[in-house]
Amino acid sequence: MMVRLGLFLIWLLHFLPLPLLAAAGRGFGLLLYALGRERRRVARTNLRLCFPAMNEKEREVLVRRHFQAFGRSLLERGLAWWASPARLGRLIQVEGREHLAALEGKPVILLAPHFVGLDMGWSRLTLERPLASMYSNQKNPVFNRRMLAGRSRFNGPVLVSRQEGLRPILRALKEGRPFYYLPDMDYGPRDAFFVPFFGVPAATISGLPRLAAMAGAAVVPCVTRQLPGGRGYAVRFYPSWDAYPSAEVEGDVRRMNAFIEERVREMPEQYFWLHKRFKTRPEGEERLYS
Repeated sequence: MMVRLGLFLIWLLHFLPLPLLAAAGRGFGLLLYALGRERRRVARTNLRLCFPAMNEKEREVLVRRHFQAFGRSLLERGLAWWASPARLGRLIQVEGREHLAALEGKPVILLAPHFVGLDMGWSRLTLERPLASMYSNQKNPVFNRRMLAGRSRFNGPVLVSRQEGLRPILRALKEGRPFYYLPDMDYGPRDAFFVPFFGVPAATISGLPRLAAMAGAAVVPCVTRQLPGGRGYAVRFYPSWDAYPSAEVEGDVRRMNAFIEERVREMPEQYFWLHKRFKTRPEGEERLYS
């Protein structure tokens, strides 16, 4: 019942002008900050590990800013799920189209790190062409159905659960659908290398270089940033990576993390710090979130 009520409120709020919706989202984020003791602790731990040069006060300011950006993204998800295509086109800019256009006719993997604007970027890009992506099933079936429906609105995208494996994604790539790939979370030790993320060994799956090699695909980073003052979002394509994948898978995984780290430094409040990015530890190392 509570999930249905929450979804109804998000639907209702999406009719607001974006500056008002953004302000409501920031306020909602501060409420989550006040109530979310466990998530505050996770964010503080992540920032302590990744930004050791910051003092405690500076990191706490960043934690608050992240909760505000996260709160915005939750309420503004109603736009992605219910707003008209014309409104989404106005609110979400696309930059660097030439980097994708240069690869027309070739398989393309869009490296889409976990910034708070991730879903808005997906919705904007599916307005223009069929895409493919993977998703994790949510525990609540009502929310899971709504999420899938919201992400499937435009151009019949291929959405594959992680339990289905990579075969459907390889088929989609062969059909010419760019694959919107989110490989920068801790998915456990399987098929992962411990490579640095802000100098901390982080279990990082090797899916990006392995899939690029299997499909003969180019990798084009694609980052969505939340703009200040309720001005919407901007999706940016970066130049495709040369000599990727290489003959050294672990080096390719390191390269991915290094690129994401650069983007995080540009907008640190927008990276998804509420995730336990360093949960899986090398053998013998103590847990970081206990």
